[in-house]
Amino acid sequence: MKSEISFEIQLDKDRVPEKIFWDATENPNEGINETKAISISVWDHYHRGLLGINLWTKEMPVDEMNHFAVDMIGNLVQMLRDSTQDEKMIGILEDAGRQMTKHLNEQAKQEQSGTPAPEDGLAALLEQTKKKMQKG
Repeated sequence: MKSEISFEIQLDKDRVPEKIFWDATENPNEGINETKAISISVWDHYHRGLLGINLWTKEMPVDEMNHFAVDMIGNLVQMLRDSTQDEKMIGILEDAGRQMTKHLNEQAKQEQSGTPAPEDGLAALLEQTKKKMQKG
């Protein structure tokens, strides 16, 4: 038995992702799906390190990217729970996820009340990444 996952990335003239599509053999939805962000992590056992690909389109809203990050933390927690049962590592990640969720909830309250939110670290990181990509 074989399972396949494929990605198609449409780039603009500066090689910045404009559209991201994915499909998988075990995809519950029919046909190719569009997304605004992907994060792929592969363990390189030879070099004993992570090979990672993180891509997002220009239209990916910062609040959705923040929620994506929180969901990835939750996914890591479940991966460790299933594979290692290392309660210390699980606890550390769960605490990080709770702190991130608390931060997002505080931001949402500030937005609802009309209070300006403090500078968003992710937004600054995204801006830096865009500038680097434009220079490259």
